Amino acid sequence: MSVLQVLVADDEPVSRTVVGAMLKKAGYAVTYAPDGEQAWAQLNGDDPPAIALLDWEMPGLAGPEVIARIRAHASPTPTYVILLTSRDSSADIVAGLKAGADDYVTKPANEDELVARVNVGARVVELQGALADRVHNLEEALANVRALQTLLPMCAYCKAIRNDQNYWEKVETYFHDHSGVSFSHSYCPNCYERFVKPQLDALEDVSDATRKPNRP
Repeated sequence: MSVLQVLVADDEPVSRTVVGAMLKKAGYAVTYAPDGEQAWAQLNGDDPPAIALLDWEMPGLAGPEVIARIRAHASPTPTYVILLTSRDSSADIVAGLKAGADDYVTKPANEDELVARVNVGARVVELQGALADRVHNLEEALANVRALQTLLPMCAYCKAIRNDQNYWEKVETYFHDHSGVSFSHSYCPNCYERFVKPQLDALEDVSDATRKPNRP
């Protein structure tokens, strides 16, 4: 399992370093940003951190402004955001959560509390990832079901099916590719009587003929 990446965004170098050291000690990979603009640049990149600890007051973009951009950016696995700030009034906590933060930690951060809250975020991120994978698999399954519900062009003689790329495939191959169904081959009673049994009888007659001694 890959190490979860956490962004620590704070314009105070000492606070940024201390918080990062706490998280590294807990087993997380840590990246840093000294202001809101650089924090958003990382969170809006190709491989954004799964969890972000954002200081409320930062140059460029404040913590709540960064959160607003995160929430406006649709993602199947949104970043889990914790506001880390010296503002500790009930009104500030409510304002931070209303801004879109998932959690709120006041400075100076207690190590045990901070790590515990980040661990909660890690579990949420893991559940979101599992849910996103399941939704993706269900969407693929639904697309395959819809493909099987359409009118299938089938050869009247060999029963091959023409796929979307205009290639002819065996029925078994087509259904396996579109639904994951595997086939085991047998024969129905009617076909046994019409095709299989006559062949078996013919083989038995040949076998009997070869066992009979030749008479002069």
